[in-house]
Amino acid sequence: MLLFSILTAAVAPGISLLAYLYLKDRYESEPIHMVMRMFVLGVLIVIPIVVIQRGLELWLGDQPVVFSFVESAGIEELVKWFVLYHMIYNHTEFDEPYDGIVYAASISLGFATLENVMYAVLSPATFGTLMMRALLPVSGHALFGVAMGYYLGKAKFAPSAKSRKYLAIAFALPWLLHGFYDYIMISYDTKWMWIIVPFMVILWSWGLHKMKRASSRSPFRFLVPEDEVKY
Repeated sequence: MLLFSILTAAVAPGISLLAYLYLKDRYESEPIHMVMRMFVLGVLIVIPIVVIQRGLELWLGDQPVVFSFVESAGIEELVKWFVLYHMIYNHTEFDEPYDGIVYAASISLGFATLENVMYAVLSPATFGTLMMRALLPVSGHALFGVAMGYYLGKAKFAPSAKSRKYLAIAFALPWLLHGFYDYIMISYDTKWMWIIVPFMVILWSWGLHKMKRASSRSPFRFLVPEDEVKY
């Protein structure tokens, strides 16, 4: 019973955030099976990522900048970007800018959820530590996904001359945000809270703004009656 409670607490934040982002799609929600497929892919990529990270750590060491920007953020965001580009970017269901946010957040939260479960099972997790992980690493992964998905959406519907630039930003921005997050968490000992809280507040404000911007550019906004628009 205790294990079930711990697992539920570990899984709940990722599912809740995914549901929130999914329901924020105001005009044409994505097929739930597509969203869950990307979530499951996020779970499945954990193992190859961990293997690659371990190999890089043995090769490059664990100096904070290298660990944060190469071994952690670099590998995780590159694999997510690669999967999204090859499996979703040209899919017919990717038909409005906000869809990029939904799919990128799905794969990010799948990854974060298994990571959270592994932490809960392998470490002496308490309600407090699981709550902290819900507010920081899990929501952090969701917001890195929002950043990636926003620019994937821009790339998808931009003229070809600008598309490559937005595709590059779709990897570079979440990589930098994730790298800074990791660097703060491992480099500031007991003072990290004073830096990470403002960082996350700014990131959430930025993410919510970009979600609104992406939704406002939906080609379906003129086709849905006002009384059927989700707010």
